[in-house]
Amino acid sequence: MTTAGRRGRALIAGLALGSLLLSGCGGDTTPQAAGGSLSGTIKFQTWNLKNEKFTPYFNELIAAFEKENPGTKITWVDQPAEGYQDKLSADAAAGALPDVVDMGPEAAYTLAQAGVLLDVAKADPQAKGLYLDKAWQAMTFSGLGGGTYGYPWYLNTGPSFFNKALFEKCGLDPDKLPATYDELFDQAETMAKNCSDAYMIARMPAIENFGEYGVPLMDAAGKKFTYNDPKGVEFVERFKKLYASKGLTEEALNNLQTKEVEEFKAGRLAYLSGSSYTLNDLKETAPDIYKSLGIGPRISTAAPNMYIESLVVNATSENQPLAMAFAKYVTNAANQLAFAKKASVFPSSAGSMDDEYFTKDDGDPATKVRLESAAQVKKAIVWWPPAFSGSADAETLREQIAQALLGKKTVQQALDESVKYSNERLAQHG
Repeated sequence: MTTAGRRGRALIAGLALGSLLLSGCGGDTTPQAAGGSLSGTIKFQTWNLKNEKFTPYFNELIAAFEKENPGTKITWVDQPAEGYQDKLSADAAAGALPDVVDMGPEAAYTLAQAGVLLDVAKADPQAKGLYLDKAWQAMTFSGLGGGTYGYPWYLNTGPSFFNKALFEKCGLDPDKLPATYDELFDQAETMAKNCSDAYMIARMPAIENFGEYGVPLMDAAGKKFTYNDPKGVEFVERFKKLYASKGLTEEALNNLQTKEVEEFKAGRLAYLSGSSYTLNDLKETAPDIYKSLGIGPRISTAAPNMYIESLVVNATSENQPLAMAFAKYVTNAANQLAFAKKASVFPSSAGSMDDEYFTKDDGDPATKVRLESAAQVKKAIVWWPPAFSGSADAETLREQIAQALLGKKTVQQALDESVKYSNERLAQHG
């Protein structure tokens, strides 16, 4: 299962970008000052990207923009991965948030709620058509009146990876890999019956997994969480049944994604939800597992999940025209496509996914993963609700599910408690 902690730097960390010659083209109309030209200085903040692998990319990106717009200066700053959202909140409260900031929907929702972020749909109405509709919608918050609080940047999703040797060992057909949650649970139960030292699943479901299963996460207005409905109960009951049959370890009740990856690499776990760079990681760090690797679509009963990163604009920026122009430049079609090719992510710019890089198979296993993930992006949804806190709500959900699996309360009671907590927190910050 996937978690929120995943998204940020895990999407592209460890991948060399190299030096890029970036173009400002892409068919976008850049918002400019009233006089028709841009000038001045803004601060641009990224998240754990200033290092020997990524610095050349951003240096060239900024230099190209400044060359095309004489009289402008972009000051690039970067923040470490740990505590990034807390840093954003602190800077916003202190009036020190940079002009353009890299963040996901959860952080953006919190800051938009506080009136800190620019509604780019109002400020730059032509921008919407430049991005995939699902990416634009991911930054459009119905709970905040339908405003759009960021220019979509890059997307990520990935296929499922399976240890086919464990499938054979535990009485499963390695040529019939699961694709839906029902298939996954059924095969996990078979594995539990036949093997005491191998498992299909290594941790509790996160909120996006509920969405993938077909659970309605919130009401239409985005004002109330609803994942305690019968479909949600049904989903968790499958985990409870698996736990009772010893198909889930007690450690799985508290495992995070890092532990899940460790178990897969150690040959004790048969299924791992990955992303477009997982294949190379397994090839380099777990060659024995790589030899028996099976690749299939991301497990989903409804639509598969994807993650998104965007560039937001500070609503109190003293140079909004320049901030908007630069955010739009970074996320235009040409620059997104170049970035995606170097960083093993996927562009949110309209039309970019039609490039042959995402459609043409050359027989390489890495290409197969990329094409599988690219096809998935076209039908995937950003299931994680922006109003669902990546720390408080997510931890409460995990704890409540664990209590249900341990028999301390019913599944309905556990989900009711989690939804109650989420709704109360949402109301407090509304």
